[in-house]
Amino acid sequence: MSLGYAEKLSYIEDVGNVGMPEIFDSPKYSKRFCLGLFLNLYFSLGLYRNNEVLEVQPALLFRFGGLFSSITIGRLAMMIQKSKHLVVFTGAGISTSCGIPDFRGPKGIWTLQREGKALPEASLPFHRALPSMTHMALVQLEKAGILKFVISQNIDGLHLRSGIPREKLAELHGNSFMEICPSCGVEYFRDFEVETIGLKDTSRRCSNADCGAKLKDTVLDWEITPACNLPLKCLRGGGKIAIVNLQKTPKDKKASLVIHALVDKVIGGVMDLLNLRILPFVRIDLLQTIFTQTLSLDKRYVNWILKVASVHGTKAPLPFIKSVEVSFSDGQNMKEAVLDKQPLRLKRRTAVSSKPFDILLKLNFSNGCGCSCSRIKIPVDFEVSMECFKNEKDSVFEELKEKAIEDPSCGQNAIIETTTTIAPKSEETVRAIVTNIIWYDKACHKSSSKAAPSHNGALKRRDEDGNEIEISWKRTKRRKHKIRL
Repeated sequence: MSLGYAEKLSYIEDVGNVGMPEIFDSPKYSKRFCLGLFLNLYFSLGLYRNNEVLEVQPALLFRFGGLFSSITIGRLAMMIQKSKHLVVFTGAGISTSCGIPDFRGPKGIWTLQREGKALPEASLPFHRALPSMTHMALVQLEKAGILKFVISQNIDGLHLRSGIPREKLAELHGNSFMEICPSCGVEYFRDFEVETIGLKDTSRRCSNADCGAKLKDTVLDWEITPACNLPLKCLRGGGKIAIVNLQKTPKDKKASLVIHALVDKVIGGVMDLLNLRILPFVRIDLLQTIFTQTLSLDKRYVNWILKVASVHGTKAPLPFIKSVEVSFSDGQNMKEAVLDKQPLRLKRRTAVSSKPFDILLKLNFSNGCGCSCSRIKIPVDFEVSMECFKNEKDSVFEELKEKAIEDPSCGQNAIIETTTTIAPKSEETVRAIVTNIIWYDKACHKSSSKAAPSHNGALKRRDEDGNEIEISWKRTKRRKHKIRL
């Protein structure tokens, strides 16, 4: 959770149980017994077909020695493989490995506050938190048609950022990076933390020309009904509950399986058994460059202004940019500049008779980005009329992701669209930039330089009659939320 979010919450003296000890399951079985179970899992999960063993190493069941019983991972994998309608309910524990502290853990915010200790320092800015292995594993399970829906108590926005479709996600307490229009219902997913909580008005308005209503934040100021009771509803229809948590919970007795372990370790073992790879996460951020020009009164010079701004509005923060170094192509007698205070803008005057030139920008990234900078070039020709064009946003994103994975590196950028206005003469260009790439699967990382990793783990499931069916990676068509980035 964001430390800023905790400070914004209304004061409540009793926040319930905090600081309960963490529990780690320990191995309970011999390697010989585990090997027997391992062979059983090969057949139960369809990992052995046509006299061929798929890519699962025998050391799998022993690699987590000292952390938890490998038997429970196998049981969880079988529960997931046999499930007809898998729903995952997540809390703060899924995001602690992302550098986001929880509330109730031994080092949680409320625990430290009750003990009179200083709050933990954030390891990185809240807006730069990256999805964990578990976040990305859920994305792959959804793509494989296994995961049907995600319910989350978290307000960190990482499920959306990781790639869970909006129509398959319920954020019970809201999203710190989301604003919503109460009039037309459009959602705005930001790259900065919204300044208010409690469903209050923010400082921005709906961008729909026919609307323009004041936007509101989406984060609750405390919950009304305990959300942790929701998983129990599945029991009424004969469903089963599996709990992965480092602390005991009041719902443990209702669960078919309880695992006390780090959730990333658990899901890593499950994905290995299901023969599904966890693909890397590539973060792509957006910004816009605005180049405006006007003739001087004597028509001898062009007065121009260059702005580097957020796509969410010229007054919105641009949190992933620390500074911009501006230089010019060879032959231009123009002074270089460093823009290090937002709004980032540069004003210059150039003779109308000047030859075409390039403005060269070095975008220096803020803390939390995976590389130090990215470079872009803006061509300038005062005698040529500017033209509008638009690329397919999803296609641009996919191409950038492929390039980042093949390199592997970040800093690549591409233009999404350019729009122009006549009075004043202006060119606005939206650019997409790769600012982070994080790997979860070592095998996938090693193969990236040779070929793109396979998205299909060749996993098969059984229908109600026991027949094997191939998992489809195509998503079913559902109602789409109106959401803007």
